[in-house]
Amino acid sequence: MKRSEIRESLSHGAYRRNFVPGGAYFFTATLDDRRSSALVEHVTQLRNAFHVTRAERPFTVEAIVILPDHLHVIMTLPEADSDFPGRWRRIKSLFTHRVAASGVPVVRNHRGEFTLWQRRFWEHTIRGEADFERCAEYIHFNPVKHRLVASPADWPYSSLHRYIHAGILPADWGGVGDITGNFGERGD
Repeated sequence: MKRSEIRESLSHGAYRRNFVPGGAYFFTATLDDRRSSALVEHVTQLRNAFHVTRAERPFTVEAIVILPDHLHVIMTLPEADSDFPGRWRRIKSLFTHRVAASGVPVVRNHRGEFTLWQRRFWEHTIRGEADFERCAEYIHFNPVKHRLVASPADWPYSSLHRYIHAGILPADWGGVGDITGNFGERGD
């Protein structure tokens, strides 16, 4: 397929996701209001949404960071299972309904649907150990990139702490500098 055909196909909503049973994926999921801090303000509800979804439809969280308005996660699915969209639908729905039930006003669109999250998410299929490491480093360095903290270990909502505790990374890990690639974020 030529680049012009790809662009034309994408512009008409024909984007095709890469479904790999048992695959590992890097995801970016973003709130609709980029000024919101709902993810960290309601991190307990978000963690619970992940927990319930994992109990219903197993997956492994390899690395994660939760920022005020978006999150990044590397998720590995079980063998013979490639339904990550169903898992994201469930996580987003559980989180949204729990936040709304707590009394936080959540806007609905003209169809009556909650508009807390952007409708889509960004995904990248992990293609080997080097790709995994690059994505995990991006996740763990992300709070510094967004100027939320001076050191990655200072951000409380990150799997970096699990990596440090397991001896995978040192407590003073500071990142590897600029990590190139598209990780589903807007350019700053």
